[in-house]
Amino acid sequence: MPEVVIGADGRPRCWWGTSDPIYLAYHDEEWGRPVENDRRLFEKLCLEGFMSGLSWLTILRKRENFRAAFADFEPAEVAKFGDADVARLMEDAGIVRNRAKIEATINNARRCLELEAQAGSFARYVWGFETPGPAALSKDLKKRGWAFVGPTTVESFMEAMGVLNHHLPGCFAYAEVEEMRRRRGL
Repeated sequence: MPEVVIGADGRPRCWWGTSDPIYLAYHDEEWGRPVENDRRLFEKLCLEGFMSGLSWLTILRKRENFRAAFADFEPAEVAKFGDADVARLMEDAGIVRNRAKIEATINNARRCLELEAQAGSFARYVWGFETPGPAALSKDLKKRGWAFVGPTTVESFMEAMGVLNHHLPGCFAYAEVEEMRRRRGL
């Protein structure tokens, strides 16, 4: 498997970024680019949890359905979800209907609000783990009562939101992300 492939447009990309048009757009426009919006960060972490045992492409194809089902991942709204919402979500064919993952998302919204109150923002908290890394963030989130935040899930989250730049060095996006991180002071 090649590390970097040349896309139809002549641009070098990470090998996985050209296998599907959805992946192409995700790779080129989103993955690894620094995110500091609390709601988008919460969404990314929740979707990484839903992805456990599935393909990322499956989750990307259902992302708009997830956003509709989970109040655009606004933690304050998701935190209000109760048993009736869980039942509604279990019937929603547009999302991954896994009770444990649905309940974890609701729980994590409540934990996110607590964390925002303590740290000032979810982004500030997450970006504080750049140096300690995914294992430390996973451990701290679990200690705070979060679910579906194992080290592999958290590493994927940190890659997706730009804390870790795992674009391959020959990929066009690698330099773009490094420049974004430099401007951010990373």
